[in-house]
Amino acid sequence: MSSTLTLISHHLCPYVQRAAIALAEKGVAFDRVNIDLAAKPDWFLKISPLGKVPLLQIPQETGEAVLFESSVICEYLEETQAGARLHPADALERARHRGWMEYGSSILSDLWGFETAADAATFAQKRQAIAVKFATVETVLGDGPYFAGADFSLVDAVFAPIFRYFDLFDTLANHGIFNGLARVSAWRQALAERPSVRKAVAADYGERLMAFLKHHDAYLLRAQ
Repeated sequence: MSSTLTLISHHLCPYVQRAAIALAEKGVAFDRVNIDLAAKPDWFLKISPLGKVPLLQIPQETGEAVLFESSVICEYLEETQAGARLHPADALERARHRGWMEYGSSILSDLWGFETAADAATFAQKRQAIAVKFATVETVLGDGPYFAGADFSLVDAVFAPIFRYFDLFDTLANHGIFNGLARVSAWRQALAERPSVRKAVAADYGERLMAFLKHHDAYLLRAQ
């Protein structure tokens, strides 16, 4: 029986990237299977209660276990796999980190509205919401390079895919979301240089994201 874990994935999904980053940071070998979320295969729908990615397939003697939800997958990896710790040992700090992971998810919700906005008003509203949330993040960051200082954590795995969007967005519009946020900007740069972060997406990620924006006729493509 193979002991290799399998990550069911989508090329653009930021939640998948969290799991891929955690797997890489833990040094865990895994297979990756990308699916088309616009034409979900039957086998996927049978094992995904929410019809979403990521899924983590875990070989068992009696068959195969399947985990869904990125936070659950990351917590499972932290609890079961060797390698660097991705959560603080202290219970209070660990709980605090989990809170900021959820905060990152709230930014992703606004980011979806930002990238798919079809008009100037919606675009401006979502831009402002994201800017306000990152201004809050600026107040809790230390000297870095990562969220908790020298040690990479699951909070970093959550925010790295968020920052990745802006590698393209910065070339399309002067959104100003990170203006005046020196610590956030330094954190973004440190995460971009992390090997696990770079390898969490394929080389054609930017092209796929641009195609997504064009498909949604995103205002971002017309914003100044």
